[in-house]
This record gives sequence, C-alpha cells and structure tokens, in this order.
Amino acid sequence: MIGLLMACMLVAMNGWGQVVLSPENGAKDVCIDTHLSLTFDKDVTIGKKGKVKVWDAETGKMVDMLDLSIPAGPTASQPNNPNAIYTPTPYIYKEGPRATNRNTKAGTPSGANQWDRSRYQWNIIGGFSDAFHFYPIIVHGKKATIYLHNNMLDYGKEYYVTMDKGVIEGFEGIKKGSWRFRMKNEVQSTKNEEQSTKNVPSGWNNSSFFIHHSSFNVDKLITVAADGTGDFCTLQGALDYVPDFAKSEAERWTIFVKNGEYEEIVYARNKYYVTIVGESRDGVLVHYANNEVFNPHPADIKTNELKGTFPSRRAATSLDNCHHLVLKNITFQTDCKGQAEGLLLNGSENYAENVRIVGSGDALQVNGSAYWMNCEIDGDADTILGRGPSFFNHCTLKGSFALMWIRNTEENHGNVFVDCTLVAKDNRTSIARLPSNHGKNYPHAECVLLNCTLVNIVPMGFETVAEEARTAHLWEFNSHDEHGKPIDTSKRHPFVKQLDPIKDAEVIARYHDYRYVWQTRP
Repeated sequence: MIGLLMACMLVAMNGWGQVVLSPENGAKDVCIDTHLSLTFDKDVTIGKKGKVKVWDAETGKMVDMLDLSIPAGPTASQPNNPNAIYTPTPYIYKEGPRATNRNTKAGTPSGANQWDRSRYQWNIIGGFSDAFHFYPIIVHGKKATIYLHNNMLDYGKEYYVTMDKGVIEGFEGIKKGSWRFRMKNEVQSTKNEEQSTKNVPSGWNNSSFFIHHSSFNVDKLITVAADGTGDFCTLQGALDYVPDFAKSEAERWTIFVKNGEYEEIVYARNKYYVTIVGESRDGVLVHYANNEVFNPHPADIKTNELKGTFPSRRAATSLDNCHHLVLKNITFQTDCKGQAEGLLLNGSENYAENVRIVGSGDALQVNGSAYWMNCEIDGDADTILGRGPSFFNHCTLKGSFALMWIRNTEENHGNVFVDCTLVAKDNRTSIARLPSNHGKNYPHAECVLLNCTLVNIVPMGFETVAEEARTAHLWEFNSHDEHGKPIDTSKRHPFVKQLDPIKDAEVIARYHDYRYVWQTRP
C-alpha cells in the first residue's frame, strides 16, 4: 500500500494519472535480474533522449545507466564485406570467469573478429563479450519495461532509480528517492527443500523419452517467475546462476519456469547437464524481436553451421556449446522476420519434449546430436537449418518454400523424422532443398522420412536439389496424407529414394533407432 501511494504521489507531481511501478517503491526481496516497469493510464511512447540511472542507495554510486539517445541496433542489413573470412582457428569456449558488463567492455572481441565501433546499445549476455544490441525500453500499450544491462545488481543491496524528462514522451521523469527497492539476500530454493518443490507440479519430471531419465537434485533446483515470486525473473538470470561445464548427471541443475511471458534475449554457453522445464508449453513464452539485421555476425567474419564457427547472435534464444540439456514444456519464439531463429541449439546429446519453436527463416537451427519428442516447429522458409544429427519423433513441422535445408557432412547423419507431420503453409512448399551455397553443396546430407504425414507438400517433394547433391540420402518410407492415404510419389525428384519395406527393412529399422542416427557415420 505504501509503495502504491508513493507511486500515485510520483505521478501527481508529474501531472499524469496513476502510474504503477514494478518493483513498487519500497519493495523488498526483489530478484537481482529484475526488469523495471511503469504502467500508465494511457498508451505511451519511448523518447529519443534522456537517461535512466540506477544508484547504490548506500554508497550513492551509479551502478547502471541507459542512454536513450543511442539507437538500439541496426535497422538495415550490413553491407557485404568481400574480405570477410571464416574464423581461421576453431572458436574457443573458455573455462574460467565469465565476461559480464561489470568486468568487460561490451563489444570486446572474443575471437578473430575486430572491434565493432558502431554506436548502438550493447549488452553482454551469457558471457559473450562481443555483446548484443538490445532495446533499453520496450513499450506495449500503457506499459514501459526498462531493461538494465545484465548482471549489474547484487544480492542484499538497496537501489534507487532516476529517470530524465524525455525518456517517456511527455513524462517529467523520476527524481531521487521516488523509486527504491531492496534485492533478495540470496537464492532461496537451493537452501530449502520445501521451497524448492512447493511450486513444481507433480510428475513434471516424468518423461516419455527412453534415452535416459534426467536426475532431479532438490538442492540444484531454481525457479523462474515473471511476477517476481521465484528465485529469478528471467530465464537468462537463472542460466547465469547455473555453473558452467558440469561433469556428470549427478551435477544436473533444474530450472523450473512458471507460466508467464518472458521477453528477453537468452544466450547461454557451456551449460552441461541442465534441465529447463516450463509449467506448461502454452503458458511459458520466451521471446524477443531479434534477427540477423538487429544482431548480425561481425562484418569481418563469416559464420556457418560447421564446428568451430563464430557464434551467431541473431536467435531469440541461443543455447551454445551446451550438452546433455533437457528442454520441456516451453515455447521459444522470435518476434522478427528474416533470418531469425526462435531457438538455436549447438552441442550434443540434447533432448527436447513438448517444446514449441516459432521463428522465421531458420526457425530452428540445430547443430549436434539432438532428440525432439512431440515438438512443434513453426517457421517460414528453411524452418529447420543445421548439420544434424537430429532425430524427430512425433513432431510437427510447419513452413513455406522449403521446410528444411540439411547441411550435414560425411561425419554424421542428418535429419530423421519418425511418425512426424510436415505441413506446408502454401501450395509451393517442398520438404527440403539442397541448392549450391556460394559454390558449396552438401553431397552427404540426409533427410529421412519414416511413416510421416505430409500436408500440401509439392508432388516433387524435394526441390532445388543441385547435381552435386545427387548422393544425398533423400529417403522416404510410407509417406501418407492426413487421412492415411499413401502419397503419390511418382513425381518425386529423381534423387529421392522410396524405401521398400522388404528390401530396405534393415535400413528402416536402423533409422528408427536414435542411437544409430547419433552415431558417427560409417
């Protein structure tokens, strides 16, 4: 009540109607990864000048600052650099202290690239020192949400916020002492078994996945809640808390995400043996407006799907160099068009169940062994991109133009779909394509469909397949429509093979087994 009264007093001074602050003025036990928000009684617009500052209430020192005169990021594609090269040595994921906005200047090159001196907003996320462009304030109607730089607030500290006139158009700002709050003293869930499990629905750890049943360590369970009732307010905050390079299943951490909307760029690297489980797939939405234009790769370094490439920054959520992850009951989405992944997953032996991924071009990029159970991947062109091996079981894939571009090499298998549904959003969409890619192709690519339902796919099945890709494994067995009627494959691309239930029985059996698909290719 005191906080609400203070908020009303604040607005009365500025001549506006009621404004609700979050965290409210005088709040305690605030998550250290909190966003700051102001909800007005009318729609608001972000200004193009002024600063938002956060101050240590005890020392009076400024701990973070956002300058609204600096643009968030690029709005047009960067010019092609004919001198750009692929990183000359494999990109190194280092052990040791993680780069943050406190200890490293945002934009510090982490690989062979040069400094990017462009004048945009920069934020180090998940230890990636090259940093991301981001929106310091996001407005939805009457609500303005302030995104501080990551990892700037401390447990047990009290802070106050000031805002200049002009940050919100027509709003006079916030003066010293009008908005202050105290952070939590520590993460609570790991200290208290009852606290750890009271909000987790029973049976959430039961998995239909038969590879393994991930362990559940009560002392390694943390909770994310957008309303501030968890250990963290953001998925990124929870991932930052989890140690890197865990050695075994016994060290597995579990992040339980409560139903809510999480508008944030998520980037995590070097996470081994971590489970991220949402309260419900449709209730947990992790999303952000990110793409190749807003967060491009360095102008002097090319990036591709091969091992050791420079990490991409264009996905809404990126889990990079991560192994033995379990993702369950959650939606990852990008809010942008173009080359824009909802999820980018690099690593090995990762598993996703009941996950929804929404993107544009390359909605899902996956490099390294992964298993997908009962997932939905919804995108535009090249809905799935990557080098594999990926095993899809009872999944639904939606898209336009081509549902995937498979780029695996001879080292490993590609994409295998078992009992899946592939849906074209228009009448010109193919299953996959294999064109020449700047003079390069993928003659060892694999796209294997076993007992899949095809909806509105073009009769040729696979289009834009270059001559160099004639050795690719473009295989089908028992493809049928949504009514169970066999697909007429008489007009399939000549490089496509229809597997025979008798002659190819051994091949069909092998490709039904994820363990074979995950193996190094013979």
